Amino acid sequence: MSYAGDVTPQQAYDALRDEPDAALVDVRTQAEWTYVGVPDLTPIGKRVVCVEWQDFPAGAQNPRFVDDVRDAVGGDGPVYLLCRSGARSVAAAEALTAAGVGSAYNVLDGFEGNLDEQGHRALAGWKVAGLPWRQ
Repeated sequence: MSYAGDVTPQQAYDALRDEPDAALVDVRTQAEWTYVGVPDLTPIGKRVVCVEWQDFPAGAQNPRFVDDVRDAVGGDGPVYLLCRSGARSVAAAEALTAAGVGSAYNVLDGFEGNLDEQGHRALAGWKVAGLPWRQ
């Protein structure tokens, strides 16, 4: 594994709550943040850092991703990365680790998780775990 590891959404939330320098970086797209929602860290006195890993709709990788995260997070605390289902966040964690940015963790199942048999994202993820979020 070329990044610090994988954590569940609950483990990420607990670490964000308990570690003053920990940050949550949501690597989804502006469209996802706007229309699907974002984690809400205000109950623990923090904010989500939103930096696109890929743009929408083209899907081109953000060439400034590492610099944008470095600028937004500041410091060398652990960074927890979240996408829709836990795939883009792995690539983002690998990129941050390669660039020497803190300890980068992937949040398993992301914000919404994978599809169930009916095609709904209702199996796992931040929202299904009952963690705070807003739309």
